[in-house]
Amino acid sequence: MKKLLLAVAVSTVAAGSVNAATVYEKDGFTYKLNGDLQVQLRQKIGDEERAHVDYDDLELKNYVAYDLGNDLTAFGRLDFGFKKAAEGDQDGSNLEEAFVGLKYGVTSFSFGKQNFATDEFGIEENYEVEDIDEDRFDGFETDGEDTIRVDVELENVYIAASHEMDARDGDGEFYDLFVGTELAGLELAAAFQQFNPFDIDDSVSTWGVSASYDFGIVTLAADYSVSDWSKDDDQIIGEWADEDMTQYNVAAVFAVASTTDVAVGMGNKDSDAAGYEDITEWYANVTYKFPQAKNVSVFAEIADSDVDEHDMGMLAGLRVKF
Repeated sequence: MKKLLLAVAVSTVAAGSVNAATVYEKDGFTYKLNGDLQVQLRQKIGDEERAHVDYDDLELKNYVAYDLGNDLTAFGRLDFGFKKAAEGDQDGSNLEEAFVGLKYGVTSFSFGKQNFATDEFGIEENYEVEDIDEDRFDGFETDGEDTIRVDVELENVYIAASHEMDARDGDGEFYDLFVGTELAGLELAAAFQQFNPFDIDDSVSTWGVSASYDFGIVTLAADYSVSDWSKDDDQIIGEWADEDMTQYNVAAVFAVASTTDVAVGMGNKDSDAAGYEDITEWYANVTYKFPQAKNVSVFAEIADSDVDEHDMGMLAGLRVKF
């Protein structure tokens, strides 16, 4: 689940998590560790789905940095996820991010296995999506193993750009750009991605815009994204060649108490492709953060879609972060 506030949703790769615990700090060296442990009792949207225990996040994130002087910092991240191991799909851990970089002033440069710049896009406040993606960028890749990324964090503007090199058969090549700003409670963002599939001449262009405004007791937000699919000489890219696919999301978050938020929202995905019917999915959830420790929360959610023969889904869980 993403957060609407830009200051929370977007942080440079060189900064480390705001929730991270500083394990060691001496002589210009810093080591931070943070985790995100979330376990749910869930019944998915669908036909005759059964309740099960779902592991949405079981992550440990390591951040190291050296102060090199003259406002220059060398940093690295090594993040592991244990979701698949907990679900019995594999043994051990899954390497999620592994990259190094340099930061000078407000600009950082990094390369390795990491998220694309467009992974920052989106306003949805659901815990889980089932019948649609989070946005059109999520319909493709949002991270890579051969990624070069630049982040610039100005006073009111955040800019991220990344390039996934076409270094492995089947991966393809990605160029991503994200820009976000905040002005007096109004947050605006725009993103663009060009995807060049491996061994196919044409490309897929995806762009999106989003806006949110904090009214105090309620925050309202919306985003809109489009993928322009194409083909050349009958070479089909994906399933919806030669057709645009559009998606929008709207969300509202109500601060009903200092410890409790209620969120409602919906998303719609549509295409002009022959035989494709648009899909709408909606959700409502409540999150309670314990006043003694705001990084500990319990939550519950219901969700449904207009896909034929799909029943309502629901979940409840506990999240512990540090």
